[in-house]
Amino acid sequence: MSNETQFSLLKKRRFAPFFITQAFGAFNDNVFKNSLMLLLAFGTTAQLPLDTNLLMNVAAGLFILPFLLFSGVAGRIADKFEMDRITRISKFAEILIMTAAAFAFFYDAYLILILLLFLMGTQSAFFGPIKYAILPKSLGKEEIVGGNALIEMGTFIAILIGTIYGGIIVGFDNNVIWISISIITLALLGYISSHSVPKLTPNNPDLTLSWNLLSQTKSTFKIAKKEQPIFLSIMAISWFWFMGASYLTQIPNFTKTFLAGNNHVVTLLLTLFSIGVAAGSLICEKLSRKKVELGIVPIGSIGISLFGIDLYLNSLSFLGSLQEDNVTLMGIFAFLQNAGGKGILIDLAGIGFFGGVYSVPLMALIQQRSDKEERAQTIAANNMLNALFMVISAVSGALMLSVAGLSIPEYFLVVSIINIVIAIYIYSHVPEFFLRFIIWILSHTAYRVSQKGFEHIPDEGAAVIVCNHVSYMDPLILAGACARPVRFVMDKSIYNNPAFNWFFKLTKTIPIASQKSDPELYNLAMERVSEELKAGNVVCIFPEGQLTKDGEIMDFHRDIESIINKNPAPVIPMALKGLWGSFFSYKDGAAASTRPTRFWSKISIEASKAWDEKQVSALALEQEVKRLRGPYQ
Repeated sequence: MSNETQFSLLKKRRFAPFFITQAFGAFNDNVFKNSLMLLLAFGTTAQLPLDTNLLMNVAAGLFILPFLLFSGVAGRIADKFEMDRITRISKFAEILIMTAAAFAFFYDAYLILILLLFLMGTQSAFFGPIKYAILPKSLGKEEIVGGNALIEMGTFIAILIGTIYGGIIVGFDNNVIWISISIITLALLGYISSHSVPKLTPNNPDLTLSWNLLSQTKSTFKIAKKEQPIFLSIMAISWFWFMGASYLTQIPNFTKTFLAGNNHVVTLLLTLFSIGVAAGSLICEKLSRKKVELGIVPIGSIGISLFGIDLYLNSLSFLGSLQEDNVTLMGIFAFLQNAGGKGILIDLAGIGFFGGVYSVPLMALIQQRSDKEERAQTIAANNMLNALFMVISAVSGALMLSVAGLSIPEYFLVVSIINIVIAIYIYSHVPEFFLRFIIWILSHTAYRVSQKGFEHIPDEGAAVIVCNHVSYMDPLILAGACARPVRFVMDKSIYNNPAFNWFFKLTKTIPIASQKSDPELYNLAMERVSEELKAGNVVCIFPEGQLTKDGEIMDFHRDIESIINKNPAPVIPMALKGLWGSFFSYKDGAAASTRPTRFWSKISIEASKAWDEKQVSALALEQEVKRLRGPYQ
């Protein structure tokens, strides 16, 4: 595993130009959008035929609408053609749109500006599928999480700075000149950087195109729903955007109405939330050890809800203080002196932080597990649902705050509680999230796990792992070390252990017995192994058939030969070291029957190169696992 951090990607041509290009795009979107919104709200717009408030809501909707209309077509185009070429075309279109917008600003042509906002949203919708689909083509598997983290960080920081900058330049004398120069310059910089994006081969050049928006949308959703873990990950990310939109939309009114803060306090709260997302995104690489680790997603869910509930409680504390002191509007210093002020800042930063921890692994999972020929279309489905959930967020916010009569802190509380419900639903339908959460917790508390040679496990397709069997924790530790889901085959006596049976069932472990003692179970187990390998999954077998009683590796059963003869697949020998003597091993008595004496134990796993099926024999594999383990039990 490389010792380089994710920030080293910013020095590499295969990533840095695209990162800069997308950051300029997000920055420009928000400079243009926020400048226009502020001019609509405070500028001279008496000549407009519609109410200003109505126009602002229409403008906000028109920017999101293209993601719903065109993402299906955009995903298909991104899969068919070179993504670097589409990136350049997209950025050139941005120059044309921003140039037209500059003229419209000069002539106070607000209706044209609103139309151009729709076109800018369209340009972003066509660029959207490329934003994440390009990463697996440009990065190695150990860089995917870090690359996603940087993109997420760059996007939120660009949105924040663009929003603040747009608000600042609107207040300048000759603001139209400042706005025009800014949006054209940013578009030009994005176009220039796009020319450094390396050439990339298309995902599926034979794909046919259709401009039937409805049929393309249906087709895109059909692709996204092929695999339940991918589709539920898309839904989970869309829910994150729902929550993000809920907080970001309500923060200005929340600050003014409930916190009695001025616009500087609004900026501070937005900044802390965005910095939180950026920090949470960047920590993912360290938490996941540079692999797609679904175990940290539940941590993100828990953190979002806990800080959301605490935000509600701190808001109540703040309100009580306001009533006592009769504060009207206050700046940042006065806000921080008030009871609950610092807590509210910490809560919003915490929500953002755990939002980053929550969303980055999900996005990396979609990229890693989606069909490479349909990856951009899968990302397009994600973009469509993200936009839809943001619209639903606006509608639900209006209903809860206006019709249901909730206060904004109460609305935040409701969102936090719904997040818990949605998390339970997702993790119950895809147990892999919950299982890897348990594994992650154990591997960062009870054990310190180091691993070597895991690059030999293929990224896709069937494979068989053979390993020595030391403790009841072996499946947990191996599952945590392997980036792909693993199906374990184990003796029924271990499988039926009441303390661990629930876990084995959730991981779809295959119980087995000897052919002599229980031929029916043996045959059923062999059939299930065949099914898993035919489905392209990773199967782990403990050929000893039972836990070691003395720490030494026992004879390997020849069942492994029958499995490989029937289902040819790469075989990866693997050895566990350091588990003998742990609470869950047979040292000093029956496993899990004595008092624990070791905590945060250092253990290691070593794998060798994959063996061809012709090399496989029980004796040869036994010797190889012994060699890998060495004298270290």
